[in-house]
Amino acid sequence: MIPEKKQSVIIVAGGKGLRAGGELPKQFQPIGGEPMLTHTIKAFYDYDYRIRIVVVLPEEAQLLWSQLCEEHRFSVPHTVVPGGETRFHSVKNGLEEISADEIVGVHDGARPFVTSGLIGRCFDTAFENQCGVIPVVDEVNSVRQLTGTGSRMVDRKQLKLVQTPQVFPAGELKKSYEAGFDPSFTDDASVAEKWGMGIQLVEGEVTNIKITTPFDMALADYYYQLMANR
Repeated sequence: MIPEKKQSVIIVAGGKGLRAGGELPKQFQPIGGEPMLTHTIKAFYDYDYRIRIVVVLPEEAQLLWSQLCEEHRFSVPHTVVPGGETRFHSVKNGLEEISADEIVGVHDGARPFVTSGLIGRCFDTAFENQCGVIPVVDEVNSVRQLTGTGSRMVDRKQLKLVQTPQVFPAGELKKSYEAGFDPSFTDDASVAEKWGMGIQLVEGEVTNIKITTPFDMALADYYYQLMANR
């Protein structure tokens, strides 16, 4: 008998997002007239309406989020949990809402253009191989590494740029996060890898951008309008 694939996602929107500019935290800034975070949540709902969605938000931002949902008549089911001191602690808070028998993704709230195809590729691979899965894209820029005496060239063919969602068997990821915080952690895969979980790479998408700066916001609006007019 094929086991049931229970799926959930933790959308991390716990930061203040000051680099994006504007008065609102970046996860609430509008793209096409709607808050960025609504686009991110809808992307996972469109992939599978049964997926459990957990959103991590700073406690001081939760009232504003509730007001924005009411204002924009946003009714996609989701659970809100408070953010932590770091991204590690925010994800750990989100994992408290997740059952050990699920396949769980962790996604940046500031990546609103993730597609159903990419989400499915990550979840299917994690389910089939019972491993951690991260989407990556090629590095197209020339890259140099700093050394004690200057810098040296690095072969960019040996480098990959990491995206989200990063997807894992939830029971194993929960154990990884129980092992404690390490400042060297850069993402969920680094936490899982330290615990001993295998990590598999899948092809990401160049349009799955993380919005960080005012330029990114302008690019996001342009891309949204481009897709809306297709």
